[in-house]
Amino acid sequence: MKQSAGSIRIGWVIEYKGKSWTIVKAQHVKPGKGGAFMQVEMKSVEEGTKTNERFRTEDTVEKLMVEEKPNQFLFEDGTGLTFMDSETYDQFTMPNDILGDSLPFLTDGMTVEINFIDGKPISVALPKQVVCEVVETEPALKGQTVTSSYKPAILDNGVRVMVPPFINTGEKIVVETGDVTYVERAK
Repeated sequence: MKQSAGSIRIGWVIEYKGKSWTIVKAQHVKPGKGGAFMQVEMKSVEEGTKTNERFRTEDTVEKLMVEEKPNQFLFEDGTGLTFMDSETYDQFTMPNDILGDSLPFLTDGMTVEINFIDGKPISVALPKQVVCEVVETEPALKGQTVTSSYKPAILDNGVRVMVPPFINTGEKIVVETGDVTYVERAK
């Protein structure tokens, strides 16, 4: 199915140059001069090799039809990430690098969507947003909340994210897993 390159997301499986590729990283870039583009890191389904490609947002890519099934993440060990099929209770292992930079957001017991081609698991899609706790950030300065400045914060999974000045250590926030950005305070 043809899709706009501007809508590429982590976890998609696309056909590119006659091969199946899983999207590991996807970043929308809008330079000051020239048109916007998607900077994409892909991993070959068959060979396991990686490549980086740049697609203009007006380009189209062939998104492959895959079977998506909910699975539960069980644990990570030296051999990889172990998941369990929510319907059949079958367990299987996938490589640790399948999630790229999104790996820290994967937590024990989390339900994720796994894409299968011919019964073989090929990619993992995390929920779009997750709740994390801020374990380290600078205290807010008086009057700083008036401006739209952001400050760095470190989350309970070790990921660094920029947060508004009113967020303090110990608060739970919602984070977008695709581009690792602050969304809102957790309710």
